[in-house]
Amino acid sequence: MDREILKNRAKQFAHRAVKLAAALPDNSLGNHIRTQLIRSATSIAANYRAACIAHSKAGFVSKLSIVVEEADETSFWLEFVMDENLLQIKLVKPLWEEAQELTKIFFASRKTARNSRLSIVNSK
Repeated sequence: MDREILKNRAKQFAHRAVKLAAALPDNSLGNHIRTQLIRSATSIAANYRAACIAHSKAGFVSKLSIVVEEADETSFWLEFVMDENLLQIKLVKPLWEEAQELTKIFFASRKTARNSRLSIVNSK
């Protein structure tokens, strides 16, 4: 997938996650999840942008590892929201599905980058 398209997709995901987080109940659990969800979802977009300007393949892979972790964490928080019935599932599930898909995309991208890096190292 084109980097610019993926950067935009990650940013749009972060916007959607922030809006969903803002709708969480104003209680201790809602406030905790709101903070965690906003942090992890926006980290996906920010760290992917940083990966795209990495100075080396190793830097790219390192940043992508953070992106994968943050995408998976965001999936967790969205699952938790659904498990606790904090919002209607029909509002949360599409965002959770996007988080799952982004996790898979970034995981595959990291695997490809690692494999291409290993090929370069092994050919020396």
